Order: sequence, then C-alpha cells, then structure tokens
Amino acid sequence: MTNDYGILLESGTNELEIVEFEVQNNKYGINVMKVKEIIQPMPITFIPHAHDHIEGIIQLRGEVLPVIDMAKVLGMPPSENQSSDKYIVTEFNQQKVVFHVQNVTRIHRISWNDIEKPSEMYQGGNNQIIGVIKINGTMILLIDFEKIVVDINPHSGIHVDQIRSLGKRERSEKQIIVAEDSPLLRKLIHDTLNEAGYERVEFFENGQHAYDFLESTLEQENTFEKVQLVVTDIEMPKMDGHHLTKRIKEHPQLKKMPVIIFSSLITDELRHKGTGVGADAQVSKPEIARLVEYIDELAL
Repeated sequence: MTNDYGILLESGTNELEIVEFEVQNNKYGINVMKVKEIIQPMPITFIPHAHDHIEGIIQLRGEVLPVIDMAKVLGMPPSENQSSDKYIVTEFNQQKVVFHVQNVTRIHRISWNDIEKPSEMYQGGNNQIIGVIKINGTMILLIDFEKIVVDINPHSGIHVDQIRSLGKRERSEKQIIVAEDSPLLRKLIHDTLNEAGYERVEFFENGQHAYDFLESTLEQENTFEKVQLVVTDIEMPKMDGHHLTKRIKEHPQLKKMPVIIFSSLITDELRHKGTGVGADAQVSKPEIARLVEYIDELAL
C-alpha cells in the first residue's frame, strides 16, 4: 500500500487521514502524511548495542532503514502470532524510519477538531500519546512518532547550538506568534529563538487559539504593531497549521501577515500543500537555524 491517497486530501480543510494500527489489540493512529507505504515484514539485520527499541535494519529498494519495534516502545510483549504483523514505512523530520506494528486495520478521515488532547493526569512526562480519537465507540490513540525517534537518537532533534553558528545578533523587539502543540518543542523553540535574539515570542498549543488571538488584536489595535510574524506546526488538535495559514491568508486584514510553516511534514512530496494555502516559507523540523533565517527575512 503506497501513499497516494493522502496526497489527494485537499489542503487547508482542517481534516486529516490516519492509518489505524494495532499493538496487542490496542488501537493507535499515525497521520497518513507521514506514511510512505505499508509492507509485509522482511528479514532484519541485527545491530549490536543498538537502542533497545531498534530491532535492526532492513534494505528497501536500495535504502538502508532502521526498524523500530512499537511493542517495545509501548512497553508491551511481542505478538504471539506474527502473521498479521506489518511494517509502516514513514518519512518525517527529513528521515525515513520503519515502525513494526502488529496489524494495520483501516484508514479514517477525521477533523482535527475531533481529536482530544490527552489529560495531564494520564499523559505523564514520557508519554507518547498526543491525541485521543473516539470513533464508533472505540478509542484510537495518536502517537508522537517524532518523540519516539528523538528519544532513540537525541541528535535528530532541535538544538540551540544550531543557532550559535549564526553568530552574535541584535535583540529584536518583533513579536512572534508560534502555534505548536508539543510542550517539549515549545520549550526548545522558545530557547532557540531567544538565543537568536527574539525574546517576544508568544506560544499557543493549537491553531485555533493562535487564530483567536490574532482576531482579538484586530479589535484592540493595529495587529501588525502587536504581531509581526506567525510560525506554525502542521499537526495540531482543533485547527491544524495548513488551515490556520489558509484562514490568515483569506482574512481581509490579516492576509499580509507572514506565515512560516515549521513541521516534520515538510517533504518534497508535501511542500505543495503549504504553498497551496499561501505559506510564505516552509521549514522542516529540526532545521531551526533555517527557520531563524526566514524569520530574519520576513519580520525584520
């Protein structure tokens, strides 16, 4: 199964398609935009002293790809009958990774508005759950695949050091709005933008809250004195980044506001989606230095 269907989903509709998969009969979901294809398991080459979650590597059409065992990631036993096991081949954060799951069941098309944020009571500090979807009396848990990969390889994440290479900079008074649902990434973006000289950064955990704030500034004062630029993730509950960008660019007063999409989903195949909703720039996580360069260009 190759990912042709996800490409067809119109940009900016605030909808997404998820692939539902199972581990020990529990249901989980991954955004179709991350999925390249779904294949049958194939022979794995074991890697000595690799991270415990890494099963090994496979060769797929000439590419060597790591295989992550989702049962181990989720703290569950391996499947007793592996006949329904599948490999989900993904691409995000500029890398390809294979996830070994115990079954792939179907694809759902849903609205970001239907995804509930996990309660802090059961989410915990190391939890990989970023959303809960209720469909037909069952619950599907959306998994934070970026966190899984960064936990295995911390160097694949965002680092303040990337900013220091830009050299000493003047502090900027420009106000930036950032829509990002991950608390960890909000802190990393805050620290790196601060290092880059941008101290006036306001964070919102989804696109809806960011848009409501922008609209509220229209009632109080000239928005462009209050906010100079918006940075948004794509995958967020309530309102995703493509829909946020589209709403801003279609608004008669906000349409000149520069919008940068900063997401793990910026690939050659998916870049046209951001272009279609009017984004001024698109940067793939974790390239924070590139993000700062675009902010310099569009806000200063």
